[in-house]
Order: sequence, then structure tokens, then C-alpha cells
Amino acid sequence: MARIWDAFLTERDKAVMQAAGYGARGGFGRRPALLVVDVSYAFTGERPEPILQSIERWNNSCGAESWDAIPHIARLAERFRARRLPVIYSTGIARADNWDACSWSWKNSRTAAAPAPEPRRDGNQIVDELAPQPSDIVITKQKPSAFFGTQLASYLVYLGCDSLVVTGCTTSGCVRATVIDAFSLNFRSTVVEQACFDRCQASHAIALFDLNCKYADVVATQEVLDYADTLPADLFPALPSRP
Repeated sequence: MARIWDAFLTERDKAVMQAAGYGARGGFGRRPALLVVDVSYAFTGERPEPILQSIERWNNSCGAESWDAIPHIARLAERFRARRLPVIYSTGIARADNWDACSWSWKNSRTAAAPAPEPRRDGNQIVDELAPQPSDIVITKQKPSAFFGTQLASYLVYLGCDSLVVTGCTTSGCVRATVIDAFSLNFRSTVVEQACFDRCQASHAIALFDLNCKYADVVATQEVLDYADTLPADLFPALPSRP
């Protein structure tokens, strides 16, 4: 089966990874949570449009590809809620003066720039199409991994989760960092290919390849939907209550 990363790999790359034994199927866990990483207006822009137009106003935007992924994330979130499985979001948080950007300013010349006058959205607001519901959990973060400096690990332990289904952005940045931390903490991870996005096409493809080789299974949306349907709806009595 052709994979998104095939066009970026040399024949040597393919032969080495196969010979080394990487890319085995890890499998789903028994008690998963859906994690939606940073699908906020800072990374999507406020509307679908070509990326070079979007980044004129939102320097971290991933452009139209983000809006292609949002319906896939929405389907997953709806199914997980219907099965009473945890849906967890991460998004950023910052001081009004952006002082706490700290190391983010080292590698991006626009970190300290004033926002363009047009946007009226809070860049850290999760997009309306994926608005968290009362039974969902939202964590805020300031670094790439959704685990770093947050309550995510403790919430997963409290709920009794053994695995994550990871979506969001950017594939090569916050998604990758989160999956590696999950791996380090012995949570299984599944990354949903159509539900992740990045501003750089090569980075997106190669990050998925590397994650699939070493840290997670990269699968299609429908496979996760089918998997969720096999799980009982009473796995997580400690979830926040519905209204």
C-alpha cells in the first residue's frame, strides 16, 4: 500500500528500515483517549485559504491543509463522545505581552511581531468546528509536547487510559513531541494521518514516517472509527459529566 512518505524516501532508506525491523504494528490500546493537539486559529487561520495568504496574518498558519483535516477530527470526536471515550484538547496560553514566548523567539523572527490588524480571533481559541463539549477536557501548554508542564499525564492516569489517538498539528512539531513523550511514558499511540497537518509538506510526510517507524501506528480515520465501535461505552465512569 502506498504511503504519504514514499515519495520522500530513497530506496536505501526503505531497505535500511525494513532490515532493521522498524515499522512493526504496535496495535491499539484497550482504554484510549482522543487527543486533539493545538487545532486553534493560530495554526489554521480563520478561514480556508492558501498557506502563503494565511501566514500574512497568522505566521504559524498551516493554511488550507488544516481545514482539510478538521472534518476528520470532528468525526473522530463525535464518535468518541458517542462511545463515552475521553476527548482531550490542547491549546496554547500566553501573556498579553508575549513575554513567556521565551525560547519560541529564538528560531522565528515573527514571534515578537504585532499581529496583523484583520484577525479578530484569539489565536489560542480552538476552532469553532471542533468546539470542546462539556464532557471534554482542555489543557493549556506553552511548549511543543502536550505533556510538558501540563496535567495531561495525571488526567490519563486518573481516567485509566492506556493509549492515545493523536490528531492535530503540527505533525513535525507538537504532534511528534507529544507522541514521543507518550511513548516515553508507555502510553500506546495511534496517529491519524488525515487528521494531522503541517505547514511543510515534506516535514509532514517524514514526521509521519518516523513516528510510524518508531513510536506509533499511523492509520486512516476509518480504521479508528471502526476500532472505537468495538469498545464498550462504560469504560470511563470518571469522565466529566454531561450537562
